[in-house]
Order: sequence, then structure tokens, then C-alpha cells
Amino acid sequence: MKKFWWYFFVLIFFMNPRLGYADVEGVINIKKNNNGTAEVSMTALDAVKLAGNMVERGNFDTAEQILTKMPPIKSLPIEIERWFLLGQIAARRGDYDTAIKIFRKILDAQPDLARIRFELALCYMQTGKWARADYHLRLAMAGDGLSDNVKRMMNYYRYVVRQNKNWDVWFNFGVAPDNNVNNAGGGKECVYGTFCHDLTEPETAIGYNLQLGGNYEFKLSEHWRWKSDVGIYTNIYNLHDYDDLYLYGGTGPRYIWNRGDVWLAPVVSRRWYGWEKYDLAYGLKLDANYDFTRKLSAGIYLRVMDNNYDKYGEYLNAKTYSANTRLTYSLSSNMYYSLRGGVSFNDAIDEQYSYYQPIVAVGIGAELPFGFHVYMEPAVYWTKYRDERWVVANERFTQKTERDFIQRYTLSVSNNKMDIWGFVPTVVFGYTKRDSNIWQREYDKWSAEFTLQQRF
Repeated sequence: MKKFWWYFFVLIFFMNPRLGYADVEGVINIKKNNNGTAEVSMTALDAVKLAGNMVERGNFDTAEQILTKMPPIKSLPIEIERWFLLGQIAARRGDYDTAIKIFRKILDAQPDLARIRFELALCYMQTGKWARADYHLRLAMAGDGLSDNVKRMMNYYRYVVRQNKNWDVWFNFGVAPDNNVNNAGGGKECVYGTFCHDLTEPETAIGYNLQLGGNYEFKLSEHWRWKSDVGIYTNIYNLHDYDDLYLYGGTGPRYIWNRGDVWLAPVVSRRWYGWEKYDLAYGLKLDANYDFTRKLSAGIYLRVMDNNYDKYGEYLNAKTYSANTRLTYSLSSNMYYSLRGGVSFNDAIDEQYSYYQPIVAVGIGAELPFGFHVYMEPAVYWTKYRDERWVVANERFTQKTERDFIQRYTLSVSNNKMDIWGFVPTVVFGYTKRDSNIWQREYDKWSAEFTLQQRF
């Protein structure tokens, strides 16, 4: 940690210790009694400057008195500077929880301040919240006007995060109404206009979802780790035929260096659907991440899985091969883009259930004023099956090779001010539409999830 603090003080030297001041506003009068004395008047700007000089010299008590006893300031930049200095005082005293609250208060008012986001990341590093530190550090690095020295040191901090982040736990709970939980299209199917039957209609359900998981890394050396993760995901609906429970786990070696990491692990998963055994899968995964620049990061995720179904395994059992990638670009200190792409291939025993599925998704996320965080992502999937199957089309039996086009749109909205034990209420709206050359396979659905998600 000595090296960490050395970099910290050098960084403070190279970065302007002040956030900038607005025009002079407000006058502070310091008066003594009438027996003889002097009257001192100064503007709010001068008082903040004086307090800032005291903070730099380590005179925290006097600086804090000046900053806390100042009258209300109408100028937002000066008020932000006042809170910034109070946050610095708390951090230098080791009161990181108070400093975090102060820096978050500033970002709620002005989320594009890279310096504040960087200070927040440092406080999270000191409290061992490495995932949160990494999130804010990535955004801070996209700030404008950073010198080469600052960029190099921020890259070093990213490496410190990788070295020290040895565990993480995540939890998510919510309620999810769904107007088509069974992905049905409905309608009537007829053959020769005589033999007809009604297809399954969409069913509306309300589900309670829970996601719980964690990972731990055992440090083997400076660069090598042994990482393990486990998790559970479940949806419990009022229509229990559609209840879904999924368990997974993996363990294996992970190698980290200053700009990236690689993790190779055997994995296993078990799924129950409608409280009946659905499938057991096991295989191997390779996850790799790399920082190309201070703004651009990429990840590639490879999977080979052997899927064994409890029902109709003689047709559905398959090996699944998938390759996915994600590019994340920090546009500024409060906005980022995400581009996802990939392809998967399901090689089933019965060829009519084998398919290719490419995917492309583009997302944008933003930290907004008043504590709001918004993320929007449209995604499209193409599914191409390998072999023909018998279907009803134009009131006749015929063979078709299925081709599907799926669109999915999601919008996530949360507010950091509504903090409940480190979690924030989040609303996720979703809309899915599937078009197909087999009309019985078409459907559309919407959902709305009200959840508690980990705060970043």
C-alpha cells in the first residue's frame, strides 16, 4: 500500500486540487466585540480558497470550521468546491464512509466531474469495494484534460484493483409481471379448412425473481489466482407451471496483468422448469478482458457445453459452442457505450433442433443528475435451424427449415439516492418480438421488473 499512497500524492500534485470557482458571491463577516477590535470581511470564494489552502497544509480542523459555518451559498460551483474539500478532509482522516457520502452527493448534482468520480473510486479502494472502485475509475479515466502522467497513474490504479479484487457477492430480488410467460402466439391452426384446433394462448403471470451469487479468488502469486464462482437464479410465478430455477458453478486458474486478465474454468449447471428436472450441462469456459485505451475495454467469452435433457434427450441432447464479445467505451466521466456481439451453435442429436444464432446489441448508459442511472439496449438475434420439420402452412402439411428474427428492447432506470443497505430500487422494462417463417412460432411480449440491485 505504500506504493499506492505514493502514486496518490503524486496524482494530487499533477491534478488541479481545486474544481474551479465561479464569480464572487456572498460575503462572510467575522466580528469581535465592541471593545476594540477588528472586522474581517471576505467573499464565499475567498473563504473556500482559504479553507483549501489549509487542507493542503493539513490544518483540517480550522478548514472544517470555515467550511461548515459558512452561510448558504447560491453559486453551485462554489458549493460543490466546499463539499469537495469536506470530502477530502474526511478521506484524509480515514473516515471513508463519510467521504463516500459527500462525493456521491456532489455527483448527484453534477455527475460529469471526473475528479470527484476519481476521489470516490479511491475511497472505495480503501474500503475494499473493488468492483465499485473499478466502475467509477473507468468513468473517471474518460474525463477530459488528463495529463499523460495522470493517465499512467490511473492505469496503475486499475492494476491495483485487479490485484486486490479477490471476492464479490451479488444479490438481486424483484417482482416481474409478464404478459406472455409461455411465449405463445395463439390463433387457430387448420388443415384443408376442415380439421382445426386452437393454439396455446399467451398467459399473463406475475413472477418473483431472485438472483444470488458470488466468487472468490485465492491468491497463488502476484499474477496467478484460483477463482471459483457459484450462483442461483429463479423465477417463481403465480402460474407454477412456468417456475424456473437455475444453479451454476465453476472453478479454475486466472491470470492477471496490468491491462487484462484470463480465466479458464470447468463449469456445471442444473435447471428445473415447472419444478421438474429440465437439463444438466457441463463444459469449459474461457473469459478474457483487455484494456485497449483508457476509454476502450473489451472482453471475449468462449463456452463449450454438453447439454443433457431429462425429457426427450434422444432428440434434444446437444453440444453448444458459443463465442461472445463485449466492447465498452467510456464517452465521458458519466456516460458509456456497450457493444455486444456473438454467435452460438447448438449441435443436437436430431438435426431439426440444431441451429446457429448470431446476436448484436448496442447499449448506452448514463449517470444523470439527481442520482438517476439509465441504461438502454436494443438487441437482435437471428436463429437458423439446420434441418426441415413438418409444419402446417397454408392449411397444408409441408416441410420447412425454421428461420427466426428476434428483437428485444430493454430500459433500466435506478436512483442512487434511494439506497437500502447498499442496494437501490431498479425498474427494468422489456419488450420482445419474434418473427418467423413458421407463423405458429411468432409472438410478442412485454415485462416490467421491479428489483433491488447492488449500488455502484
